[in-house]
Amino acid sequence: MNGSGDIRRDEKFSAIILAAGKGKRMKSDLAKVLHPLCGLPMLTYPVAAARAAGAKKIVVVIGHQAEQIREQFREQGLIFTEQREQLGTGHAVLQAAEAFRDHDGTIVILCGDVPLIRPETVMSLCDQHRMEGATITVLTTIPENPTGYGRVVKASGGRVVKIVEERDALPEEKKIREINTGIYCVESRFLFGAVASLGNRNAQGEYYLTDIVDIACKNGLVAISCVAHDPLEVMGINTPEDLERAGRSMMAQNQ
Repeated sequence: MNGSGDIRRDEKFSAIILAAGKGKRMKSDLAKVLHPLCGLPMLTYPVAAARAAGAKKIVVVIGHQAEQIREQFREQGLIFTEQREQLGTGHAVLQAAEAFRDHDGTIVILCGDVPLIRPETVMSLCDQHRMEGATITVLTTIPENPTGYGRVVKASGGRVVKIVEERDALPEEKKIREINTGIYCVESRFLFGAVASLGNRNAQGEYYLTDIVDIACKNGLVAISCVAHDPLEVMGINTPEDLERAGRSMMAQNQ
């Protein structure tokens, strides 16, 4: 099902960028991905990273203030699809299925609220995915304090077994420091069948994209992690303070 053993290192990939969230903690009526970062809407940066890394097609899943997002990005050659109900990340990815109906290849899933992601990191994620013949590769990081994040549970050989959200984690799982960034590289033939089969029996009542790791493992498919060494690069923007911190980091990099 993974079909990735014969993939050339230089093969192009496609991207899905999740950008439907309202961002309640931003304390603003503006859609989270439209908040300005160094003078540009936050969504600008993951789109640019996907393109610079070599994405041949970019599908953006939008929801809150969808028309404003379409308008601001109308000349960027993006494909937009709407998530009309906020039912979780797995449900969001499912909205992109039609855009990839005839697609057979590798898809990188990025987050519209992770603006500091670098093209080099996206390329490394794809390279590791292909070299190890994986069906799904999770971009992870190891922060000083993993509290609040989904933990990456591994088997003794290093393969990823599951990702468990903190509110659903057992005490032993909460001790794990390697966390999920919400960024993935997945084979399309597996991805859309998996997200279509997701359940929502969890603390949030949502369809978690993270559950596709468990589905892969139960089908004997290869699930691995690729570690981003700088946790700040893969930080999600959830509050005005996060946005300010990202702005400082971006300005420091550009000096």
